[in-house]
This record gives sequence, C-alpha cells and structure tokens, in this order.
Amino acid sequence: MSIKNIVSLGLLVFVPISIAADVLKWDALAIFITSGIAIVPLAIWLSTATEEIAVVAGPSIGGLLNALFGNATELIIALVALKAGLVDIVKASITGTIISNLLLVMGLSMFLGGLRYKEQEFQPIVARVNGSSMTLAITAIVLPTMVVSTSTSLQPNTIENLSLTVAVILIIVYGLTLVFSLKTHNYLYEVGLVDLAEGADKAETEAVAHKPNLWLWTGVLIAATIAVAIESELFVGVVEEVTAGLGLTPLFTGVILLPLVGGAAEYVTAVRVAVKNNMDLSVSVAMGSSLLVALLMAPILVLVGLAIGQPMNLSFNPFEVVAVAIAVLLANLISLDGRSNWLEGALLLATYAVLGSAFYFI
Repeated sequence: MSIKNIVSLGLLVFVPISIAADVLKWDALAIFITSGIAIVPLAIWLSTATEEIAVVAGPSIGGLLNALFGNATELIIALVALKAGLVDIVKASITGTIISNLLLVMGLSMFLGGLRYKEQEFQPIVARVNGSSMTLAITAIVLPTMVVSTSTSLQPNTIENLSLTVAVILIIVYGLTLVFSLKTHNYLYEVGLVDLAEGADKAETEAVAHKPNLWLWTGVLIAATIAVAIESELFVGVVEEVTAGLGLTPLFTGVILLPLVGGAAEYVTAVRVAVKNNMDLSVSVAMGSSLLVALLMAPILVLVGLAIGQPMNLSFNPFEVVAVAIAVLLANLISLDGRSNWLEGALLLATYAVLGSAFYFI
C-alpha cells in the first residue's frame, strides 16, 4: 500500500470525530479543525475512485470523468456555502482555487521535481492551449467586475443578466475544450493515465495485471461524495464564526483556506507525479483543474445560485482579479518553453506567498 493511501486512511478517523464534535456541541474551532482535516482524505479518496473508474471505462470516458469530477470536492464545499448564503466566500474560493493551482500546485511540483531532476520537460503546446483558455476565463471575470467598477448607474438585474450570459458562454467553451482534448486532439493529452490512476510506486504499478473493481470504486465514489457533503455542512456551518474570531476576513478565508482544504487531492497527485519526472501530467493536473474551476465550476455556481434563490454574479473584488491575472500571466510565461526547474517552482511559490500575505492584510 502506498504512503498516500496509508495517510488518507489514517486521516479518516477525523470523520467520526468531527461528527461527534458537532453532536456533542464542542467548540466551533474544534468542529472547524476536525471537519477541515476530515475533508482532506475524503477528497483524496473521491479523486482516487474517479481515477480508478476512469481506468476501467477507457481513455475517452475516463478522460471525461476526470475532467468533470476533478474538482468535485471544491464544488461540493462551494455549493454548501452558497446554500448558506456565504456568497462572498464562494466567489473568493473560485479565484483562490485558480491561484492555488497555478502558483502553489505548479510551484510545489516544479520545485520538488527540480530538486530531484536538474531539468524537467513537458509538452508546451498543452500549456499554450490551457493558457489561452485561461485567458478567456480571466476576461470573463474581469469584464463584469469592470462594468460594476466603471458604471455609475446600473439596473439591479444588469450584472446578474451579464453574469448569466457569460456563464453560459463559459460552459460552451469548456465543452469545446473537452472535444479538443478528448476527441480531435487527444494525442496531445496522453500524459500517463496509469500514473494518474495508480497510487502505488512504479514497481507495484507494473505488477498489477487486473483492472480495478468497478463496483467497489463506484461505491467508494458515492460514499466519499456523501461524506464530503456532510463534512462540508459542518465546516461551512462554523467557518464565519471561527474565521471572525481568528481575525480573518471572508476574502482570505475563501482565497486561501478553502482551496487548501478542498484541493488536497490535486496537490498530492501533481506533486507525486512531478517527483516521478512526469511533468506532463503534473502541469495538466494543475492547469486543467484551474480551467475546470473557471470554465465550469464558476458558471455552475451562477446557475445554481439563481435556481435556489441565492444569486451569485461574476463581479469579483478588484484585487482578486489582479491576483488571478498575475497567476495566469506568470504560469503562462514559465510554461511557454516546455521546461521547468526548481528555481521556477520557487518563483511560483514566492508569488503565492506574496499574494497570500496581501490577502491577509488587505
């Protein structure tokens, strides 16, 4: 059994602990910490189950499953927070997830991979395609924000209608990216599905001769999804009280804390394969996850918010827009040549640290 599986199994003990903390009316901080830790292994198992099912389903269906469920944990947390009316935190979590994937995940992958290998290579064309799509996503985030910032008299529903229109366009664009990556240009994205699906070391992976049990992993997927929803309810239920008591703003909570809790699976996968010298897959996980959030998760939240009576628009805090633009620009510049080293990883991590500090003091 791999170290990742051992750790993720061990951390599952926090699931019953967090539930007991809520039932026994423990301190809000105790519920916040235990439920936050409990989400981490559940996110890893949800991601692992999706990947194992993808192996059985084949490259096309498997790629689609990974594309649609790669950020399931973040989406579940955001939906629970949206239902609770924490719109500011939800919007901040969208930009925070993009920033953390492009700077923290790619930074850790390039830094740790670069410590082991002097220079690592990946396909620059994939990075360019993802970068172009991310540029569109940034445009979609910037424009509603600029409309609100520059207009002196807006009708109450103008920004909602604009956000709804942009959300539909982004979903269509995400569908086109799936057609591109899974159908017309799928040869560009063959970046080691076996490495993504198998959490064991390389020798153990080569020794596995049978396909994963479809029914077993489907059950794990369902159970992990339900458990994430339960833990998200506990986490979101106390997040305002705890963060206010700690002196943290909703902006910092959404941009920094929530992505760290919900994105554990992507972090583990990207860093693990980077250390194995598979930067193709690592970059695809980091940039693909950002695309999924910007082009699918954010529009879904806009549509769901409208449906449940918790309207959410795509007008963000101007500083969030600047931070996302910086993350996209820097990630694109570093990935253009198709090579990475530990210094480039350190630069990405330093940028994330600077932005994180700014969000803390803003």
